[in-house]
Amino acid sequence: MSGKENAITLRFLAEPADVNFGGKVHGGAVMKWIDLAGYACAAGWSGKYCITAYAGGIRFLKPIYVGNIVEVSARVSYTGRTSMHLSIEVKAGDPKGAERHLTTNCILIMVAVDDAGSPTPVPEWVPKTKLEIRDRESALKLMELRKQLTEHMASHSAL
Repeated sequence: MSGKENAITLRFLAEPADVNFGGKVHGGAVMKWIDLAGYACAAGWSGKYCITAYAGGIRFLKPIYVGNIVEVSARVSYTGRTSMHLSIEVKAGDPKGAERHLTTNCILIMVAVDDAGSPTPVPEWVPKTKLEIRDRESALKLMELRKQLTEHMASHSAL
């Protein structure tokens, strides 16, 4: 699938409307940005409209402040038949300098859908670099952990 992009970075400034009562960008705004970058990456790879099926492991590591430049990077780490697993990193810093620090990371699973909203096949993504191979292995491990968690939660809620 030459010509398809398997990664994207969105960049913008954190605005006053994004701030919580503590004076920092609120988690909901960050999650929205993550979803936007995930959609752009998944649609770019698949060439199709995509929906978010799962967001997990979100970790808020450092705050983002108003006026920071924010970079939200998404990259394909695994493809299933209709789904794409994406690794997401959010970095931020003073726009007057080059330094950016990791503020948030997580995993998204996006599903390509047709005009009727049914899942539709996506092109296979094959890792080539060491980082891509590590990402794919991590995605496979996380799939197994999610399956175990789902089974555990189902048995717990059946009590």
